[in-house]
Amino acid sequence: MPMDAAKLRDFAECYTAAWCSQDPGSVAAFFSPEASLTVNDGTAAVGRAQITELARSFMAAFPDLKVVMDDLRLAADRTEYHWTLTGTNGGPGGNGHRVRISGFEEWRMGKDDLIASSLGHFNAAEYQRQLEHGI
Repeated sequence: MPMDAAKLRDFAECYTAAWCSQDPGSVAAFFSPEASLTVNDGTAAVGRAQITELARSFMAAFPDLKVVMDDLRLAADRTEYHWTLTGTNGGPGGNGHRVRISGFEEWRMGKDDLIASSLGHFNAAEYQRQLEHGI
C-alpha cells in the first residue's frame, strides 16, 4: 500500500533536513538499496554508495548548503518534490560565489517506502551562470 500524504510529507521534510546535514550518507538512506538518482538527464547514480557520492559532491562544493522544500505534489504514480538550494561555492576549487537555484525531483517510491528512482531537474545554464558570476 502506498504511503499516505501525511507520511510522504514527513518523509520529504526529513529528506530536506538530510540535504542540509553535511552527511551525504543520510541523503542516501532515503533511497532503496538499488535505487537511482539522475540529475538533468545525466548518468544515473545507482545504489546508495553512488548516491552518497553525488550528495557528497554538492555538500563539498557548498559547505553552507541549505535546501528548502518548496512544494510536494502527489500523483498516482509519482511524487514531485520541489526544492530551492542556496549556498556559497566555497569548497575545494570554489570561487566563493553564492548560488540560489530551484528545481524538483520526480520520485517513484519503492515497496519499502523509500525512493526507488528520482529524476532531478533544474536549470543547468542558470546554475552554471551563478557558479561563474554569483547571484
